[in-house]
Amino acid sequence: MTTTRIPTLFAPAGGPNQSDDARWMGELRAWGRALPRPSAVLMFSAHWEEPQLTLGATASVPLEYDFGGFPERYYRLTYPAPPAPALADRVRALMKDAGRSVASAPDKGLDHGAYLPLMGLFPNADVPVLQASLPTLEPKALFELGRLLAPLRDEGVLIVGAGLLVHNLRMMFDVVRSAPGGWEGLATAELPVQPWVKDFDAWVADVTARRDWDALLDYRKRAPHVGLALPTDEHFSPLFVVAGAAEREPVTFPMSGFSYGVATRRGVQFGVMGSNSSVDSSTQRRAVAARRGRATSGVV
Repeated sequence: MTTTRIPTLFAPAGGPNQSDDARWMGELRAWGRALPRPSAVLMFSAHWEEPQLTLGATASVPLEYDFGGFPERYYRLTYPAPPAPALADRVRALMKDAGRSVASAPDKGLDHGAYLPLMGLFPNADVPVLQASLPTLEPKALFELGRLLAPLRDEGVLIVGAGLLVHNLRMMFDVVRSAPGGWEGLATAELPVQPWVKDFDAWVADVTARRDWDALLDYRKRAPHVGLALPTDEHFSPLFVVAGAAEREPVTFPMSGFSYGVATRRGVQFGVMGSNSSVDSSTQRRAVAARRGRATSGVV
């Protein structure tokens, strides 16, 4: 456990078939090994929105299998992470100090947008986890929420936003329909990456690496191909929380590259790596490439 300032993360979170993707999960595991061990995780998933900031279960409850149309075995995935009631108390205290109220959802288990990336980052499920809702999708408000939560980093809490920088379900379903083996076949499929995916991914990498928050928060007007990359906002929105919680920190990309031709696996870290730097050198190379507008590309 660490008591030094800990980074914040935007972790790529796909569908349950992600659990079969050896490359995706392997990169998450390498990232997790390189991090300082957190005291707890505060998770913001793309799959939970409420009008008010709401905290999930602080006791052990079942996972949520909030997806449909997948093979039955995905509904048996487990991730028995300990709950984090002390972290819930701290979040409430920080919000009270800021004049904000917090709601509770005591029966809300981790949804797949939360537990799938955690299965890679912390596969032993031995780090306490608290999930919090997105109280809005408005970028500036989420960035400010991250600022309010930033003191948790000095207490060893890892703030994670989980989503996808590119999320176009219609195009993903088109890929699934044409892929041998459907969702399961995508884990090993090698598909050409669409140019608009590369362009949008490179733009996000560039503005985050430069910490150009004005551009990032105005992505709907400034980013290329935004209508294709993000027909809706929820999978991109967790990025604003974790950026706001570490707005002055160096930015690196422990994960990059593409999956299924229409998705990016880019993960973003705000803050320094831990003492175990097994992926640090590649992270630094990717950050430099992003600053030069040459975001890593590939197919899986």
